[in-house]
Amino acid sequence: MTEVFIYDHVRTPRGRGKKDGSLHEVPSVRLAARALEAIRDRNGLDTETVDDIIMGCVDPVMDAGAVIPKAAAFEAGYSTRAPGMQISRFCASGLDAVNFAAGKIAAGSDDIVIAGGVESMSRVGMGMSGGAWYMDPSVNFPAYFMPQGVSADLIATKYGFTRDDVDAYAVESQKRAGKAWEAGYFKNSVIPVKDQNGLTILDRDEHMRPETDMQALASLNPSFQMPGEMGGFEAVGIQAHPEIERINYVHHAGNSSGIVDGAAAVLIGSKAGGESMNLKPRARIKAFANIGSDPALMLTGPVDVTEKLLKRSGMKLSDIDLFELNEAFAAVVLRYMQAFDIGHDRINVNGGAIAMGHPLGATGAMILGTVLDELERRDLNTALVTLCIGAGMGTATVIERV
Repeated sequence: MTEVFIYDHVRTPRGRGKKDGSLHEVPSVRLAARALEAIRDRNGLDTETVDDIIMGCVDPVMDAGAVIPKAAAFEAGYSTRAPGMQISRFCASGLDAVNFAAGKIAAGSDDIVIAGGVESMSRVGMGMSGGAWYMDPSVNFPAYFMPQGVSADLIATKYGFTRDDVDAYAVESQKRAGKAWEAGYFKNSVIPVKDQNGLTILDRDEHMRPETDMQALASLNPSFQMPGEMGGFEAVGIQAHPEIERINYVHHAGNSSGIVDGAAAVLIGSKAGGESMNLKPRARIKAFANIGSDPALMLTGPVDVTEKLLKRSGMKLSDIDLFELNEAFAAVVLRYMQAFDIGHDRINVNGGAIAMGHPLGATGAMILGTVLDELERRDLNTALVTLCIGAGMGTATVIERV
Protein backbone atom coordinates (compact mmCIF):
# COMPACT_ATOMS: atom_id res chain seq x y z
CA MET A 1 0.00 0.00 0.00
CA THR A 2 1.15 3.53 -0.77
CA GLU A 3 2.25 5.56 2.26
CA VAL A 4 0.03 8.54 3.05
CA PHE A 5 1.50 11.83 4.26
CA ILE A 6 0.08 15.01 5.78
CA TYR A 7 1.69 18.02 4.15
CA ASP A 8 -0.21 20.89 5.76
CA HIS A 9 -3.41 21.88 7.54
CA VAL A 10 -5.35 25.06 8.22
CA ARG A 11 -8.53 26.04 9.97
CA THR A 12 -10.64 29.12 10.41
CA PRO A 13 -11.23 30.52 13.88
CA ARG A 14 -14.43 29.25 15.45
CA GLY A 15 -17.20 31.82 15.60
CA ARG A 16 -20.09 31.67 18.07
CA GLY A 17 -22.88 29.70 16.44
CA LYS A 18 -25.54 32.34 17.01
CA LYS A 19 -26.98 35.19 15.01
CA ASP A 20 -24.71 37.62 16.85
CA GLY A 21 -21.64 35.45 16.19
CA SER A 22 -18.92 37.03 14.06
CA LEU A 23 -19.17 34.40 11.31
CA HIS A 24 -22.96 34.35 11.01
CA GLU A 25 -22.78 36.64 7.98
CA VAL A 26 -20.40 34.24 6.21
CA PRO A 27 -22.14 31.46 4.22
CA SER A 28 -20.92 27.90 4.69
CA VAL A 29 -19.45 27.85 1.19
CA ARG A 30 -17.34 30.92 1.96
CA LEU A 31 -15.96 29.34 5.14
CA ALA A 32 -14.99 26.25 3.17
CA ALA A 33 -13.55 28.34 0.34
CA ARG A 34 -11.40 30.29 2.79
CA ALA A 35 -9.80 27.05 3.98
CA LEU A 36 -9.23 25.92 0.39
CA GLU A 37 -7.67 29.27 -0.56
CA ALA A 38 -5.28 29.15 2.38
CA ILE A 39 -4.15 25.57 1.82
CA ARG A 40 -3.50 26.39 -1.87
CA ASP A 41 -1.70 29.67 -1.30
CA ARG A 42 0.50 28.46 1.59
CA ASN A 43 1.76 25.55 -0.48
CA GLY A 44 1.84 26.99 -3.98
CA LEU A 45 -0.59 24.26 -4.96
CA ASP A 46 -1.40 23.70 -8.62
CA THR A 47 -5.08 22.89 -8.22
CA GLU A 48 -5.14 20.96 -11.50
CA THR A 49 -3.22 18.27 -9.62
CA VAL A 50 -5.85 17.91 -6.87
CA ASP A 51 -7.46 14.51 -7.30
CA ASP A 52 -10.31 15.15 -4.89
CA ILE A 53 -11.69 17.50 -2.24
CA ILE A 54 -13.52 15.65 0.54
CA MET A 55 -15.30 17.57 3.31
CA GLY A 56 -17.41 16.55 6.24
CA CYS A 57 -20.70 18.39 6.63
CA VAL A 58 -23.23 16.98 9.09
CA ASP A 59 -26.21 19.01 7.90
CA PRO A 60 -25.65 19.52 4.15
CA VAL A 61 -28.85 21.47 3.51
CA MET A 62 -29.75 25.05 2.63
CA ASP A 63 -26.56 27.02 1.91
CA ALA A 64 -24.47 24.05 3.06
CA GLY A 65 -26.03 21.69 0.53
CA ALA A 66 -25.31 20.66 -3.05
CA VAL A 67 -21.84 19.12 -2.57
CA ILE A 68 -20.36 22.05 -0.71
CA PRO A 69 -16.65 21.21 -1.32
CA LYS A 70 -17.17 21.45 -5.08
CA ALA A 71 -19.05 24.71 -4.69
CA ALA A 72 -16.27 26.00 -2.40
CA ALA A 73 -13.68 25.02 -5.02
CA PHE A 74 -15.49 27.20 -7.57
CA GLU A 75 -15.54 30.14 -5.17
CA ALA A 76 -11.89 29.63 -4.22
CA GLY A 77 -10.84 29.74 -7.89
CA TYR A 78 -9.66 26.15 -8.13
CA SER A 79 -9.23 24.39 -11.43
CA THR A 80 -12.48 22.89 -12.67
CA ARG A 81 -10.60 19.56 -12.81
CA ALA A 82 -10.71 19.33 -9.00
CA PRO A 83 -13.79 17.28 -7.98
CA GLY A 84 -15.54 17.40 -4.63
CA MET A 85 -17.50 15.17 -2.26
CA GLN A 86 -19.21 15.72 1.07
CA ILE A 87 -19.57 13.01 3.72
CA SER A 88 -21.28 12.70 7.09
CA ARG A 89 -20.53 10.51 10.05
CA PHE A 90 -21.97 13.05 12.44
CA CYS A 91 -19.27 14.52 14.71
CA ALA A 92 -16.43 12.50 13.17
CA SER A 93 -17.12 13.70 9.63
CA GLY A 94 -14.00 15.89 9.38
CA LEU A 95 -11.69 13.11 10.59
CA ASP A 96 -13.39 10.54 8.39
CA ALA A 97 -12.89 12.86 5.42
CA VAL A 98 -9.17 12.64 6.16
CA ASN A 99 -9.36 8.87 6.56
CA PHE A 100 -11.34 8.48 3.35
CA ALA A 101 -8.73 10.54 1.53
CA ALA A 102 -5.95 8.44 3.06
CA GLY A 103 -7.64 5.26 1.88
CA LYS A 104 -7.86 6.55 -1.68
CA ILE A 105 -4.19 7.51 -1.66
CA ALA A 106 -3.12 4.23 -0.03
CA ALA A 107 -5.02 2.33 -2.71
CA GLY A 108 -3.12 4.19 -5.41
CA SER A 109 -6.12 5.92 -6.99
CA ASP A 110 -5.14 9.46 -5.91
CA ASP A 111 -1.92 11.37 -5.24
CA ILE A 112 -3.15 14.69 -3.80
CA VAL A 113 -6.38 15.12 -1.84
CA ILE A 114 -7.63 17.99 0.30
CA ALA A 115 -9.79 16.76 3.18
CA GLY A 116 -11.53 18.58 5.97
CA GLY A 117 -14.94 19.87 6.86
CA VAL A 118 -17.27 22.80 7.38
CA GLU A 119 -20.27 23.65 9.52
CA SER A 120 -22.06 26.97 9.90
CA MET A 121 -24.21 26.17 12.90
CA SER A 122 -25.48 29.74 13.19
CA ARG A 123 -26.96 29.48 9.70
CA VAL A 124 -27.86 25.77 9.46
CA GLY A 125 -28.98 24.56 12.86
CA MET A 126 -28.03 21.17 14.28
CA GLY A 127 -30.42 18.48 13.04
CA MET A 128 -31.78 20.58 10.16
CA SER A 129 -31.27 17.67 7.75
CA GLY A 130 -33.67 15.50 9.76
CA GLY A 131 -33.51 11.74 9.54
CA ALA A 132 -35.01 8.46 10.70
CA TRP A 133 -32.75 8.21 13.77
CA TYR A 134 -34.55 11.22 15.24
CA MET A 135 -38.02 10.71 13.80
CA ASP A 136 -38.91 7.10 12.96
CA PRO A 137 -40.06 4.89 15.89
CA SER A 138 -38.94 1.76 14.05
CA VAL A 139 -35.41 3.17 14.35
CA ASN A 140 -35.79 5.02 17.68
CA PHE A 141 -36.59 1.89 19.68
CA PRO A 142 -33.69 -0.42 18.72
CA ALA A 143 -31.33 2.58 18.82
CA TYR A 144 -32.42 3.56 22.35
CA PHE A 145 -32.64 7.08 20.95
CA MET A 146 -32.22 9.96 23.38
CA PRO A 147 -30.61 13.40 23.24
CA GLN A 148 -26.84 13.21 23.43
CA GLY A 149 -26.78 15.23 26.63
CA VAL A 150 -28.91 12.61 28.39
CA SER A 151 -26.46 9.96 27.15
CA ALA A 152 -23.58 12.04 28.53
CA ASP A 153 -25.33 12.18 31.91
CA LEU A 154 -25.92 8.42 31.71
CA ILE A 155 -22.15 7.94 31.19
CA ALA A 156 -21.38 10.18 34.15
CA THR A 157 -23.81 8.23 36.33
CA LYS A 158 -22.60 4.79 35.24
CA TYR A 159 -18.91 5.58 35.64
CA GLY A 160 -19.15 7.73 38.75
CA PHE A 161 -18.38 11.27 37.58
CA THR A 162 -19.83 13.98 39.78
CA ARG A 163 -20.87 17.53 38.95
CA ASP A 164 -17.59 18.73 40.46
CA ASP A 165 -15.65 16.29 38.26
CA VAL A 166 -17.17 17.49 34.99
CA ASP A 167 -17.03 21.14 35.99
CA ALA A 168 -13.37 20.88 37.01
CA TYR A 169 -12.57 19.32 33.65
CA ALA A 170 -14.37 22.17 31.86
CA VAL A 171 -12.50 24.83 33.82
CA GLU A 172 -9.19 23.23 32.87
CA SER A 173 -10.20 23.07 29.18
CA GLN A 174 -10.88 26.80 29.23
CA LYS A 175 -7.58 27.55 30.94
CA ARG A 176 -5.61 25.41 28.50
CA ALA A 177 -7.25 26.95 25.43
CA GLY A 178 -6.65 30.47 26.74
CA LYS A 179 -3.02 29.69 27.50
CA ALA A 180 -2.50 28.10 24.07
CA TRP A 181 -3.88 31.18 22.31
CA GLU A 182 -1.83 33.57 24.40
CA ALA A 183 1.33 31.53 23.79
CA GLY A 184 0.73 31.57 20.02
CA TYR A 185 0.34 27.80 19.65
CA PHE A 186 -2.38 28.21 17.00
CA LYS A 187 -0.86 31.10 15.04
CA ASN A 188 0.54 28.98 12.21
CA SER A 189 -2.65 27.07 11.50
CA VAL A 190 -5.55 29.46 12.14
CA ILE A 191 -6.29 31.63 9.11
CA PRO A 192 -8.46 34.77 9.44
CA VAL A 193 -11.86 35.05 7.80
CA LYS A 194 -12.21 38.28 5.82
CA ASP A 195 -15.08 40.12 4.17
CA GLN A 196 -15.45 41.12 0.53
CA ASN A 197 -13.28 44.18 1.13
CA GLY A 198 -10.43 42.21 2.66
CA LEU A 199 -11.19 43.37 6.20
CA THR A 200 -10.79 40.78 8.93
CA ILE A 201 -14.07 39.54 10.39
CA LEU A 202 -12.57 37.06 12.86
CA ASP A 203 -9.05 35.83 13.55
CA ARG A 204 -9.48 34.18 16.98
CA ASP A 205 -11.81 31.60 18.51
CA GLU A 206 -14.58 33.65 20.10
CA HIS A 207 -16.40 31.02 22.18
CA MET A 208 -13.65 30.83 24.83
CA ARG A 209 -14.10 32.02 28.39
CA PRO A 210 -10.68 31.42 29.98
CA GLU A 211 -11.75 33.26 33.13
CA THR A 212 -14.32 30.53 33.88
CA ASP A 213 -14.10 29.11 37.39
CA MET A 214 -15.95 26.50 39.47
CA GLN A 215 -18.14 29.13 41.08
CA ALA A 216 -19.38 30.40 37.72
CA LEU A 217 -20.19 26.88 36.51
CA ALA A 218 -21.92 26.00 39.78
CA SER A 219 -24.55 28.66 39.01
CA LEU A 220 -25.67 26.83 35.84
CA ASN A 221 -28.61 24.46 35.94
CA PRO A 222 -28.34 21.01 34.30
CA SER A 223 -29.34 21.27 30.65
CA PHE A 224 -30.73 17.79 30.11
CA GLN A 225 -32.78 17.05 33.23
CA MET A 226 -36.03 18.22 31.68
CA PRO A 227 -35.81 16.09 28.50
CA GLY A 228 -34.56 13.20 30.61
CA GLU A 229 -37.29 13.29 33.24
CA MET A 230 -40.19 15.03 31.49
CA GLY A 231 -39.43 13.74 28.00
CA GLY A 232 -39.11 10.14 29.10
CA PHE A 233 -35.53 9.66 27.92
CA GLU A 234 -34.27 8.72 31.38
CA ALA A 235 -36.55 5.67 31.19
CA VAL A 236 -34.96 4.78 27.85
CA GLY A 237 -31.50 4.95 29.39
CA ILE A 238 -32.50 2.83 32.35
CA GLN A 239 -34.13 0.29 30.05
CA ALA A 240 -30.81 -0.07 28.22
CA HIS A 241 -28.80 -0.04 31.47
CA PRO A 242 -31.01 -1.42 34.26
CA GLU A 243 -28.11 -1.28 36.70
CA ILE A 244 -28.80 2.48 36.82
CA GLU A 245 -31.63 3.43 39.18
CA ARG A 246 -31.78 7.07 38.15
CA ILE A 247 -29.63 9.42 36.09
CA ASN A 248 -27.59 12.08 37.84
CA TYR A 249 -27.80 15.18 35.64
CA VAL A 250 -24.44 16.96 35.65
CA HIS A 251 -23.94 18.45 32.17
CA HIS A 252 -24.81 21.98 31.12
CA ALA A 253 -23.64 24.57 28.59
CA GLY A 254 -20.43 25.21 30.51
CA ASN A 255 -19.13 21.64 30.45
CA SER A 256 -20.43 20.65 27.00
CA SER A 257 -19.08 21.52 23.56
CA GLY A 258 -19.90 24.94 22.20
CA ILE A 259 -22.05 25.50 19.10
CA VAL A 260 -19.86 27.35 16.60
CA ASP A 261 -19.12 28.01 12.92
CA GLY A 262 -15.87 27.02 11.21
CA ALA A 263 -14.01 25.13 8.49
CA ALA A 264 -10.76 23.20 8.11
CA ALA A 265 -8.61 21.71 5.35
CA VAL A 266 -5.82 19.13 5.45
CA LEU A 267 -3.46 18.58 2.50
CA ILE A 268 -2.79 14.85 2.11
CA GLY A 269 -0.80 13.01 -0.50
CA SER A 270 1.47 10.22 -1.55
CA LYS A 271 5.24 10.62 -1.56
CA ALA A 272 5.20 11.05 -5.34
CA GLY A 273 2.41 13.61 -5.14
CA GLY A 274 4.29 15.69 -2.60
CA GLU A 275 7.58 15.46 -4.49
CA SER A 276 5.90 16.65 -7.69
CA MET A 277 5.12 19.96 -5.94
CA ASN A 278 8.22 20.17 -3.73
CA LEU A 279 6.19 19.65 -0.56
CA LYS A 280 7.77 18.43 2.64
CA PRO A 281 5.70 15.91 4.64
CA ARG A 282 5.00 16.68 8.27
CA ALA A 283 3.46 13.36 9.32
CA ARG A 284 2.21 10.05 7.99
CA ILE A 285 -1.21 8.58 8.60
CA LYS A 286 -0.30 5.31 10.25
CA ALA A 287 -3.71 3.72 10.87
CA PHE A 288 -7.41 4.50 11.23
CA ALA A 289 -10.60 2.69 12.19
CA ASN A 290 -14.34 3.03 12.80
CA ILE A 291 -16.67 1.10 15.08
CA GLY A 292 -20.24 0.90 16.29
CA SER A 293 -20.73 1.13 20.05
CA ASP A 294 -23.42 1.07 22.75
CA PRO A 295 -26.23 3.23 21.27
CA ALA A 296 -27.68 4.28 24.64
CA LEU A 297 -24.36 5.36 26.15
CA MET A 298 -23.78 6.59 22.58
CA LEU A 299 -20.61 8.57 23.32
CA THR A 300 -18.25 5.82 24.55
CA GLY A 301 -17.23 4.89 20.99
CA PRO A 302 -13.74 6.42 21.40
CA VAL A 303 -12.87 3.73 23.97
CA ASP A 304 -14.07 0.93 21.69
CA VAL A 305 -12.47 2.26 18.51
CA THR A 306 -9.14 2.90 20.25
CA GLU A 307 -9.04 -0.73 21.37
CA LYS A 308 -9.84 -1.85 17.82
CA LEU A 309 -7.30 0.45 16.21
CA LEU A 310 -4.44 -0.48 18.54
CA LYS A 311 -5.14 -4.18 18.04
CA ARG A 312 -5.31 -3.91 14.24
CA SER A 313 -2.16 -1.79 14.04
CA GLY A 314 -0.16 -3.86 16.54
CA MET A 315 0.37 -0.80 18.74
CA LYS A 316 0.11 -0.25 22.49
CA LEU A 317 -1.13 2.73 24.48
CA SER A 318 2.47 3.37 25.49
CA ASP A 319 3.30 3.95 21.80
CA ILE A 320 1.09 7.06 21.79
CA ASP A 321 2.64 10.32 22.97
CA LEU A 322 -0.46 12.54 22.82
CA PHE A 323 -4.20 11.93 22.60
CA GLU A 324 -6.78 14.31 21.18
CA LEU A 325 -10.42 13.47 21.94
CA ASN A 326 -13.23 15.80 20.98
CA GLU A 327 -14.77 17.33 24.08
CA ALA A 328 -18.40 16.74 23.15
CA PHE A 329 -19.15 16.56 26.88
CA ALA A 330 -16.78 16.47 29.83
CA ALA A 331 -17.80 12.92 30.82
CA VAL A 332 -16.74 11.61 27.41
CA VAL A 333 -13.12 12.55 28.03
CA LEU A 334 -13.20 11.55 31.71
CA ARG A 335 -14.45 8.08 30.75
CA TYR A 336 -11.69 7.72 28.14
CA MET A 337 -9.03 8.72 30.64
CA GLN A 338 -10.53 6.32 33.19
CA ALA A 339 -10.75 3.40 30.74
CA PHE A 340 -7.11 3.64 29.66
CA ASP A 341 -5.60 5.21 32.81
CA ILE A 342 -4.36 8.19 30.79
CA GLY A 343 -3.17 11.26 32.67
CA HIS A 344 -4.57 14.64 31.72
CA ASP A 345 -1.06 15.73 30.78
CA ARG A 346 -1.29 13.54 27.64
CA ILE A 347 -4.76 14.38 26.36
CA ASN A 348 -6.30 17.59 24.99
CA VAL A 349 -3.29 19.50 26.22
CA ASN A 350 -4.42 22.76 24.59
CA GLY A 351 -8.05 22.55 25.60
CA GLY A 352 -10.86 21.48 23.33
CA ALA A 353 -14.43 21.95 22.19
CA ILE A 354 -15.75 22.85 25.65
CA ALA A 355 -13.64 26.00 25.40
CA MET A 356 -13.34 26.60 21.66
CA GLY A 357 -16.47 24.97 20.25
CA HIS A 358 -17.42 22.07 18.00
CA PRO A 359 -18.31 22.92 14.37
CA LEU A 360 -19.64 19.44 13.73
CA GLY A 361 -18.39 18.59 10.25
CA ALA A 362 -15.03 20.33 10.69
CA THR A 363 -13.92 19.37 14.20
CA GLY A 364 -12.21 16.09 13.33
CA ALA A 365 -9.90 17.78 10.85
CA MET A 366 -9.30 20.66 13.26
CA ILE A 367 -8.18 18.50 16.17
CA LEU A 368 -5.97 16.41 13.88
CA GLY A 369 -4.14 19.61 12.97
CA THR A 370 -4.01 20.76 16.58
CA VAL A 371 -2.28 17.63 17.78
CA LEU A 372 0.14 17.59 14.83
CA ASP A 373 1.24 21.11 15.71
CA GLU A 374 1.68 20.06 19.32
CA LEU A 375 3.76 17.01 18.39
CA GLU A 376 6.09 19.33 16.51
CA ARG A 377 6.18 21.89 19.31
CA ARG A 378 7.09 19.24 21.89
CA ASP A 379 9.31 17.23 19.53
CA LEU A 380 7.20 14.10 20.07
CA ASN A 381 6.35 11.45 17.50
CA THR A 382 2.92 9.82 17.64
CA ALA A 383 -0.66 10.93 18.36
CA LEU A 384 -4.08 9.32 18.40
CA VAL A 385 -7.10 11.43 17.39
CA THR A 386 -10.63 10.24 18.15
CA LEU A 387 -14.24 11.43 18.39
CA CYS A 388 -17.49 10.14 19.81
CA ILE A 389 -20.39 10.05 17.35
CA GLY A 390 -24.17 10.23 17.44
CA ALA A 391 -26.10 6.93 17.35
CA GLY A 392 -23.19 5.17 19.05
CA MET A 393 -20.06 5.07 16.91
CA GLY A 394 -16.37 5.95 17.16
CA THR A 395 -13.62 7.01 14.76
CA ALA A 396 -9.89 7.14 15.46
CA THR A 397 -6.69 7.89 13.56
CA VAL A 398 -3.02 7.51 14.47
CA ILE A 399 -0.50 9.92 12.96
CA GLU A 400 3.27 9.75 13.17
CA ARG A 401 5.74 12.55 12.49
CA VAL A 402 8.30 12.09 9.74
